Amino acid sequence: MSDSKNIYDLTIVGAGPVGLFAAFYAGIRKAKTKIIDSLPQLGGQLSTLYPEKYIYDVPGFPAIKASELIENLEKQIAPFAHETCLEEEVRNLVQEDGYLRIETSKGVHYSKAVIFAIGNGSFQPRRLTIDGAAELEGNHVHYYVTDMSKFSGKKVAIAGGGDSAIDWALMLEPIAEEVSIIHRRPEFRGHEHSVDNLKNSEVSIYTPYVIDQLLVENDSFKGIQLKETKADNFEKLDLDSLIINYGFTSSLSHLRDWGLDVSRNAIEVNSDMSTNLPGVYAVGDICNYDGKVKLIATGFGEAPTAVNNALHYIKPETRTQPMHSTSLFEGKEAKML
Repeated sequence: MSDSKNIYDLTIVGAGPVGLFAAFYAGIRKAKTKIIDSLPQLGGQLSTLYPEKYIYDVPGFPAIKASELIENLEKQIAPFAHETCLEEEVRNLVQEDGYLRIETSKGVHYSKAVIFAIGNGSFQPRRLTIDGAAELEGNHVHYYVTDMSKFSGKKVAIAGGGDSAIDWALMLEPIAEEVSIIHRRPEFRGHEHSVDNLKNSEVSIYTPYVIDQLLVENDSFKGIQLKETKADNFEKLDLDSLIINYGFTSSLSHLRDWGLDVSRNAIEVNSDMSTNLPGVYAVGDICNYDGKVKLIATGFGEAPTAVNNALHYIKPETRTQPMHSTSLFEGKEAKML
């Protein structure tokens, strides 16, 4: 936290994978950099929600666990000793003469430029709205899975139809005694390859079904009752645990209040990742432009563009096209390994 006018070159708001890579690139450009995130640990949603989930679209890694990817990114930024401020929520952004004032839940920070890498913003899971769900949350009803071993030998069901729900079902299959997946539509929304893997697995598939009731006897969770959508067919599942993966909600209204151009739940940016506010840039899922594809790999590519152009904004004599990393790191390889 900084209450005095210790002005940084770059402040990166968001410590997910794209924010961490932006911090790394800022380091190799020798920019005085600060990272701010509302969560208690680096890694954003990958660390908080999906640490055991495999990611398949990071170049150079056929498959890598989210937790391992974040660990590698932390190692990558370690040599630069950037200041990191965790559990701080940014509440206001004010342009002042020659710098930006960033007001957070813990204080005030000052920066010549700001890069937003906040993913989908502050998020909350869409919860199961059925009687008794709140009382079972954390013990039998889960929205976050940080340790798959707790489901070892258990009967588990995942409710959801996207890639995350499918991934959890496939990853739990060899660990749990039984795995079921429930989706309210006939077809899943996940990538075709993942859906094919699911259909060829031992996971029990219930489509199109919704959760109708939680089954509790003598204060003990027994399972769930399913109802087929648009029909009166019911199924009962004996379960130890239920994982809800209905997605997450977030609010971006505060970004508009700061004067940022926000549409389609994202900050509009130019080709250099600049926003409509001077000195403010955005990368990753929080930004939008024509043809935008929301992938981690896309965000990794946007990060150097934002850093280089932000540094050029700060000092117009600074090149936007730097040397290749092989030249920048010559003789420093041992420190990076």
